[in-house]
Amino acid sequence: MKAETPNILVTDDDTDFRETLCHLLAGRGYCTHEAGDGQEALDILEAGHIHLVISDMHMPRLTGLELLRQARLLLPQLPFILLSARPDPWLVEQAQQVQVYAVQPKPITRRLITTLVNDALRSTYHWEDTPAD
Repeated sequence: MKAETPNILVTDDDTDFRETLCHLLAGRGYCTHEAGDGQEALDILEAGHIHLVISDMHMPRLTGLELLRQARLLLPQLPFILLSARPDPWLVEQAQQVQVYAVQPKPITRRLITTLVNDALRSTYHWEDTPAD
């Protein structure tokens, strides 16, 4: 039994995608938080205890890459999964320079996103299983 339920911040300006992903993760026992753009996500990161961020790349106010760069200043070890409909080599390189956990193309499968989340939490915090396991 873990002392704390992992808090995951899902950031995407596509409300349906964001809500679907939050519902999937909440069903696996995670505590989910939602942000509709990069600035809203940054405000949540500054205010609360988030264990992992899943963010779209192309959003208003702050892009996912800009959010990742700002998150690194606040929480250097925070695992960050960046999603993009167009993950070109430049984006991947820029994200790797600021230690992104993963860059994945959209759409993403349920299995892949849950595997990435589990692996990121395991490698960063040494949690062995999802909260629902």
